[in-house]
Amino acid sequence: MDLKREDILEGRVEEVAMEAERLGLFQRMTPEERQQSKREILSILPKGQDVWLFGYGSLMWNPIIHYVERRAGHVFGFHRSYCLRTAMGRGTPEQPGLTLGLERGGSCRGLLFRVSGDIAEDELDFVWNREMISRAYTPRLINAYTDDRTVRAIAFVMNTQHDGYAGRLTIEETADMIAKAHGRLGRCSEYLENTVMHLDELGIGDGPMHRLLERVRARMAELGIDTDTQTDTLGF
Repeated sequence: MDLKREDILEGRVEEVAMEAERLGLFQRMTPEERQQSKREILSILPKGQDVWLFGYGSLMWNPIIHYVERRAGHVFGFHRSYCLRTAMGRGTPEQPGLTLGLERGGSCRGLLFRVSGDIAEDELDFVWNREMISRAYTPRLINAYTDDRTVRAIAFVMNTQHDGYAGRLTIEETADMIAKAHGRLGRCSEYLENTVMHLDELGIGDGPMHRLLERVRARMAELGIDTDTQTDTLGF
């Protein structure tokens, strides 16, 4: 199931987060704290100007925001990594899965979205209520390079102090967790399949993600897990 704007507007995402908090799976960032975090980032940028957002995971293919331009971007000093444990959606407390974060080191190719300045504050509400709800990420302004220019873009970097941070796992450890995890929103492997599929469709090369997918498929075959049915889900 794809995340939709209505899921945020009608409070469904908040309900899932509140349930996770009640179960002790993470400490939810309150709506007021999310607003403050968003405004702190916007206060650094020129008032009223268009805002750039860098997507490296599901934001690439399902941004849910209104934007006026989309283009490929490349950031240096950070890389895409399965480093965040998820005990809901794509895993359970007993068998957590992994989801993507942006970690220090290397580089990352993704997509840049330019949001019109006159609607940026409202549109970024959707982003903050999606990405910042569990305190797992830290919003940052980073340099992103395109074919003809450099822009300052908002990116969500892994908060390594978060309880869900998995640390630096080996490819075998990562593949094993992704292969085994399954939550109420589907298999953890589905998100990796979708990530690689959309990277390919967008012409964005990412060798580590492709190698990880090979290992996950092999591990699932070893465990006798069917890989035929793949769906895109919210993935808390």
